[in-house]
Amino acid sequence: MQMQVSGKGVDVGEALRTHIETQIEEHVSKYIDRVTSVHVVVSREAHLFCVHITGNLGTHAGLVVKGKGEALEVYAAFDAALDKVSKQLRRYKRKLTNHHKTGEKRRVTSGTKYVLPPEAGEHEAENHSGLVIAEQPTEIETLTVSEAVMKMDLQDLPALMFFNSAHGRLNVVYRRADGNISWVDPEEKAA
Repeated sequence: MQMQVSGKGVDVGEALRTHIETQIEEHVSKYIDRVTSVHVVVSREAHLFCVHITGNLGTHAGLVVKGKGEALEVYAAFDAALDKVSKQLRRYKRKLTNHHKTGEKRRVTSGTKYVLPPEAGEHEAENHSGLVIAEQPTEIETLTVSEAVMKMDLQDLPALMFFNSAHGRLNVVYRRADGNISWVDPEEKAA
């Protein structure tokens, strides 16, 4: 596992660097062995120390774990960020073990994800000519709502579309401006 510890306006001493590396190695190896890289940034915001941890799980889905901690002491800020990363890794490991126990097949549908400029109007967006900033293939998986929320959190996405494993219809989960998560589950109605 590649590990990078850096300071942003803060001198990261050898004792702190060693503490961070040993704690991350211990916590990560307890839950998963596939983490390919971890980047830790220690910074100072006003009177608080702020620690950001970002880890790449090395999976084909590109899952990333992120944690942020703030405290008066740098070690406490690191511990808070590490707790968040550990919680994400624990959930991911539980998801993997539960998924393999069920043995059920899940539907995955391919589609295309488009990125449009924010000033594109409704009529312009339908045409797609000259407006598409990015176009890439994407997969829409069959997940439970809790799995979709976890995947959205692990990939740090603002929203996620998925097939609900309970009934097979398309659903969306997204993070609201107030920090809560909303779930859209449309019902089919007869015409």
